[in-house]
Amino acid sequence: MKILVNIIFLMMLSSYAIAGSFKLSSNNIGNGVLMSKAEEFTGFGCNGDNLSPQLSWSGQPEGTKSFAITVFDPDAPTGSGWWHWQIINISSDITELPQGAGNLKNKIWPKQSMQIENDYGIPGFGGACPPKGSGPHRYQFTVYALSVEKLNVTTGSSGALVGYMINSHALESATIEALYTR
Repeated sequence: MKILVNIIFLMMLSSYAIAGSFKLSSNNIGNGVLMSKAEEFTGFGCNGDNLSPQLSWSGQPEGTKSFAITVFDPDAPTGSGWWHWQIINISSDITELPQGAGNLKNKIWPKQSMQIENDYGIPGFGGACPPKGSGPHRYQFTVYALSVEKLNVTTGSSGALVGYMINSHALESATIEALYTR
């Protein structure tokens, strides 16, 4: 019995050591930190710069064939949250996106990637714009290491469908949960 307990303990310890090696970082946002006007949407009563933050990641698991990045606000008063950004089919050799990569006019996102239409109805990044007085909203910036090179969706696919496809091929993910309020 003692041997079995030791084996289980070692298995738990080894999986703990392996888990969490995939990391997401940013020069612009941080966990539990309020975002700036740079990441605020332009429109819907908001007047920010609508810039996606710089993001970089490391420690992707073996077998990673591509990456996807999502930004989701679970606190939006919609009953289903709000998709602010979904960029998919990022080549496995890319481990950073510069600030502003979510703006299609900047032309600085990875060329083979695809930016899905957000819940504002435009492809690319749509910054934070919570209703005034609703308190801080959480913005979950997540990078996913995927087991496939390409997700078979279109730029007009729903956020829910793209999220489903991402999750069905995810090897691992890493998240920064930033905050914003008006």
